[in-house]
Amino acid sequence: MVIEYNGTVLRNEVAIRKEKVYRSQNRAVFMFRIDSEHVVDATQSGGIARYINHSCAPNCVAEVVTFERGYKIIISCIRRVEKGEELCFDYQFDTVEGQPKIACHCRAPECRKWIN
Repeated sequence: MVIEYNGTVLRNEVAIRKEKVYRSQNRAVFMFRIDSEHVVDATQSGGIARYINHSCAPNCVAEVVTFERGYKIIISCIRRVEKGEELCFDYQFDTVEGQPKIACHCRAPECRKWIN
């Protein structure tokens, strides 16, 4: 384990409303989908894990762990990380019909060109 991705757990409907507000304020949005009903909003009250970038060839993986009283998102290494190497994981964004593609800039040899 490297770090926990933390923030406020929201129902999906609330997260959608908050995302619209953040975007209207020209604010960066840091949200992590737990499942079809819950999202962790790290935009205003999250830790530094929210700044871990996407890569198509990641050195970490994000795992959702369910507890009796909620959820935790754990970022763990999947291989040895060299000193000075940036931490990254695959965001695994779904492709949603009608939404624009998000370009990937990870520069990995096996880059898929799109995050979603």
